[in-house]
Amino acid sequence: MRSWPVYLLLLSALSIPACAASSDEKIPEEQLLAALEQHAVQAPSRAQGYLYAQLVHEMIEYSAHEYAAGNLEKATWVLKRTQEFTHKIRSLMAGNSKKPKDTQILLRRTAFRLTELLHSSSYEDRSLIQETLAQLNQTQDDVMMQVFEK
Repeated sequence: MRSWPVYLLLLSALSIPACAASSDEKIPEEQLLAALEQHAVQAPSRAQGYLYAQLVHEMIEYSAHEYAAGNLEKATWVLKRTQEFTHKIRSLMAGNSKKPKDTQILLRRTAFRLTELLHSSSYEDRSLIQETLAQLNQTQDDVMMQVFEK
């Protein structure tokens, strides 16, 4: 019975360095986005649509984080880059591509997250977010039509 508190103390003391080590190894968001973009560029053309959809999803998450932190310039820049990749997705998914259903689901989730960002943003920032959301929704609709055509 007396060994229980000693066991808990020892366990908590050993877990602190493990938590600290895992937080030091975390990859910064910008490096992750660059790695995802590089992976999408180097992938075979059939897989690029899904990989760019993953990149767009991560970029929207990063942009939402930057808006919350007050870094409006960086968040705006990321949203503009997202629009470029959304156009790429549309052109890539028009041909014979892999994972059209997975791409469509990911784009739907991304659009939902972007809608949340739209509702929490200020009036001045809404036009770019609305434009990005419209492009994303159009891309999602195009991919969904491709899913139903197969």
